[in-house]
Amino acid sequence: MATANKSTFIAVLMGSRSDQPVVNKAIEVLTSLEIPHEVRVISAHRSPQLLDKYVHTAEKNGCEVFIAAAGMAAHLAGAIAARTVKPVIGIPVDSTLNGWDALLSTVQMPPGVPVATVSIGVAGSQNAAHLAAQIIALKDSALNKRLNDLRRETAERLSAQSAL
Repeated sequence: MATANKSTFIAVLMGSRSDQPVVNKAIEVLTSLEIPHEVRVISAHRSPQLLDKYVHTAEKNGCEVFIAAAGMAAHLAGAIAARTVKPVIGIPVDSTLNGWDALLSTVQMPPGVPVATVSIGVAGSQNAAHLAAQIIALKDSALNKRLNDLRRETAERLSAQSAL
């Protein structure tokens, strides 16, 4: 896990430690793309003061995008979005009701407080990291190149697999 210090980074938050297996996939993507990131466990419901303090501190320290993973009521992403105008990406975690409860809680935001919501679970976690990387790459040409290289390599690998 990379820790950021007064430079551009992505904050990855989870509502509880049980979300870690899903969040690990986002961390793997961010690490492979060499993007500085911080990972924290902060509950929107059980520690709202800590969440408030963290969001404001992270912004001051250079956070450009927040990724939030939560299951059940899944209010973490929305609680973050209420405290910042930085992009927030929500990952619904499949904890109950096959993740539908988390998906609906994450995607149903009021006008003016958006949360970009990805798919439920591990694929969503990977896509959240890729989307955050694309946002950062708008201002970072080296990262933009790494993303384009990754896409090209993936396409080539899949093309080679289809030539069986």
